[in-house]
Amino acid sequence: MAWNEPPDNQRNDQDPWGRRQNGKQDGPPDLDQLIGDWTKKINQWLSGNKRGGNQGGNQGGSGGGQPGSAKGLWLAAVVVLLGAGLYNAFYTLDEQERGVVLRFGNFYKMEMPGLRFKLPLIDQVEKVNVTNLRSYAYQGLMLTEDDNIVDVSMTVQYLASDARAFALNVRSPERSLEDAANAALRHEVGSLAMDQVLTAGRTALADGVRQRLQSYIDEYGSGITISAVNIREAQAPNPVRDAFDDVIRAREDEQRVINQAQAYANQVIPEARGAAQRQLEEAAAYRAQLVSTAEGDAARFLSLYNEYAQAPEVTRERLYLETLSAIYGDANKVLLDVREGSNNMMYLPLDRIAGGNAGAAGLTDTDLRRITDELERRIRQNPTRN
Repeated sequence: MAWNEPPDNQRNDQDPWGRRQNGKQDGPPDLDQLIGDWTKKINQWLSGNKRGGNQGGNQGGSGGGQPGSAKGLWLAAVVVLLGAGLYNAFYTLDEQERGVVLRFGNFYKMEMPGLRFKLPLIDQVEKVNVTNLRSYAYQGLMLTEDDNIVDVSMTVQYLASDARAFALNVRSPERSLEDAANAALRHEVGSLAMDQVLTAGRTALADGVRQRLQSYIDEYGSGITISAVNIREAQAPNPVRDAFDDVIRAREDEQRVINQAQAYANQVIPEARGAAQRQLEEAAAYRAQLVSTAEGDAARFLSLYNEYAQAPEVTRERLYLETLSAIYGDANKVLLDVREGSNNMMYLPLDRIAGGNAGAAGLTDTDLRRITDELERRIRQNPTRN
């Protein structure tokens, strides 16, 4: 039998789709009618009347429809709850988040980023962002070590580095951080003088607050890591701010004058040290020159003395000639007083006697001997009387 052939009992009056052939054309059933039929069957099944509304009404009497209706409502509620549970059983964690899974209120496990599953109504997930840099700002009046009051504003930046500790150990970790930050700031400001807080001590103050605050947080076990502490502003209270500003300006002027004086000292002192060092080196060089000259003269005198001891006459004449050479070396004319008390003077033209080279090249030993002989000759020719 072909697939589209109806069975024997339905071959004459009913097609494979369950429709009777009452003179109508062959074809598929109406889609809207099928949907309506199935909807009616589902409603009957949910209401507990599987055989139809009239038959169920006859069997159940006046109250027969209530148990079936209640059963259908309970079944619908269960289906809705199951759907909602399955929908809530899956969750997603971002790359910045960590999931703290609690089962029956107790810690069960840690979940990493991605698509995760939890048991509905049993597991509870706390999502903690471990990379977001959180910030807390505070401003208040503080008492310093020298019993002055300053207005300090501070900003704390921190991370929830330990997701489990941040979610479970402390009921309100951020509130605990705020209280600890206030306490740490007051402790550090109370150990410093007002001048340090207002001027150059802000960096040290911020570092001290950060270390102390981190120690407090570690004792609490809240899973927070302090990234930075910034002292944004530190100033005197409003009623006395003008007076303190004048004091600060005076101190700045004092520091400026000190810096100028230090710069001048840095310029003058090296120059003075250089000049002093130069004079010391010149004095040392002059001393070395004098000592060397003296030692050379002493060595020359000792050498001359040894020669004189060996040949006194020759050495004496040699010294005499060297002395005359030194005297007459640059002279062109010589005047001689022949005898003491006499008015006669003797004139010696050395330039002519030496051939005109007395002043240019100096007198040699031969020239000196010749001059000496000429001098003796002239003295003999013109004797001077008493």
